[in-house]
Amino acid sequence: METIILELYEIGAVKFGEFTLKSGINSPIYVDLRLIISYPDLLRRIAEQMWHKIKDLSFDRLCGVPYTALPIATALSLTHDLPMIMPRKEVKTYGTKRAVEGVFRKKERCLIIEDLITSGASILETLEKLTDVGLDVQDIVTLLDREGGGKPKLEGLGYAVHPLITLTEMLTTLLEAEKITQETVSSVLTFIEENRC
Repeated sequence: METIILELYEIGAVKFGEFTLKSGINSPIYVDLRLIISYPDLLRRIAEQMWHKIKDLSFDRLCGVPYTALPIATALSLTHDLPMIMPRKEVKTYGTKRAVEGVFRKKERCLIIEDLITSGASILETLEKLTDVGLDVQDIVTLLDREGGGKPKLEGLGYAVHPLITLTEMLTTLLEAEKITQETVSSVLTFIEENRC
């Protein structure tokens, strides 16, 4: 994972400075994993790391959380011949009006793939759509846990959450590689502590 962390930093998917997050909070770090779609080799390696995390879990279908996790789920699906379904972010008012696209049967077990967890809000939205159509979810795998309180919240609801890395581990790797300073690490760790849900 160290190589992947360093590469994410090099391509600008991990930035340090001052950023306003979706929630309106100012953050000293911004992680934009949407960039990985432009780096097929990196995307493939991330999917392979996820495969090692999930290969012993029991599931019938993969489900990527829209939108950033969809390419990761697709890479896993293609490489390991795993059927995939896709929840719609917006349900259309015409055609089939389905909230979940793809082929599935009620009571099948679905594994959720996410790029990163902060509060867990997007995963909860996806969970609602999947359970509404009768699918069973027990496990969630994510590339990054931002340690914003989402993992314990989801675990408190009975789901097993499997992050490949935590934000603290990412910071440690970048510090050891001399990409960031101890001051930056301290600033981000303080931010995590003060903004945990």
